[in-house]
Amino acid sequence: MSNPFVYVDSVSHSKKNLMRGSANDELAERGYEPYLTNKSLSYHQDSIFHANLMNSYGFLDKKLQYEFLLNSLRKRKRFAKWHKKTEDASLELIMEYFGYGRAEATQALQVLTDDQVAMIEKFLDKGGR
Repeated sequence: MSNPFVYVDSVSHSKKNLMRGSANDELAERGYEPYLTNKSLSYHQDSIFHANLMNSYGFLDKKLQYEFLLNSLRKRKRFAKWHKKTEDASLELIMEYFGYGRAEATQALQVLTDDQVAMIEKFLDKGGR
């Protein structure tokens, strides 16, 4: 099983145990990523507590975590778009201008005014289209 979302679908909708009675149970257990399953389930109100509980008990075996989710969640189709970090153009400008890393540039961006950021953008403008 290379697709981690097969496990999410199994836990939430199909309710078919992929780790018992398969062609290769050890391979199925190795392919299960608890972090991805918990993150996917955390986008839904009815499964956020289950995901949080499994995050708290991350030291448990993968099979045990999977079977807990399989047997404790109600059958429901769960799908949500994942939140992705947006890129800030002014953050990139500050990183280039001052030679800062991302964390330092984020702090500098909180201190700088819009006029100062505009001045930095004008200074770094290389022309062209």
